[in-house]
Amino acid sequence: MRGVSAILFNVTTAALLVLMFKAGVLLVGEETIRRRPFPWAAAALTAVAVGAVLLQVMWSGAMDALDSDPRRTGWWRVVTSVFMQNGGVLGGAWNILTLAAIAALAQWFWRWPLMLALFAAGILLPQRIDALFGETARSTDPRNFAGSSGATYFLAATLAAGVILTSTASKDRLLAASVPAAGLAMWLAQDNGHGLVACYGFALGLGVLALTRRLAPGLAPAPAPAEPCRAAAQHVPTDQS
Repeated sequence: MRGVSAILFNVTTAALLVLMFKAGVLLVGEETIRRRPFPWAAAALTAVAVGAVLLQVMWSGAMDALDSDPRRTGWWRVVTSVFMQNGGVLGGAWNILTLAAIAALAQWFWRWPLMLALFAAGILLPQRIDALFGETARSTDPRNFAGSSGATYFLAATLAAGVILTSTASKDRLLAASVPAAGLAMWLAQDNGHGLVACYGFALGLGVLALTRRLAPGLAPAPAPAEPCRAAAQHVPTDQS
């Protein structure tokens, strides 16, 4: 039964990420992705994650020094633990690839300063929110004290929030709304923290998008590039004869 539960846990966790990825693609426009500038901030974030994995390979004490095990002291652990990977080769590869994809989509929509700020929020906020709701119990299994998936899911959920506030298509908004619904169901049924942080990220994404639109239009998410054919059509001179 434990094996079945583990498989179900992994399948639902991956399915939630795929759902949020689809929301992100809808948000930025699949047809615009090839024309968008290279997401250098997302690439830099991914490079840090890759560098941390290389550090783990070269230094056997990296996990003990940089994870977030509460039995050890160190103010830096809450940040460095995010870039430590503890899911083996496949788990680490999945975490890095999904981080790269989600960070790129987030940079294209939120712009790079907000993308990095939201990723940082995904590192720092969940445990504080948990404490507010009394979710303070933590496992003593060291494997729970590292990994970038939580921050990635948090950031990905902000993209679903963007769909809710920018799309007028009912189908798209329904897909986006299913993200917090699925996340909450995963938390209640499986005690799956990925679902809970997705709910947190979705709520913060709604708030940040509303605030930037109202208070700081210059920092508001970037619009999708115009279609080449439409842009060309706008500059075609008309025959005045």
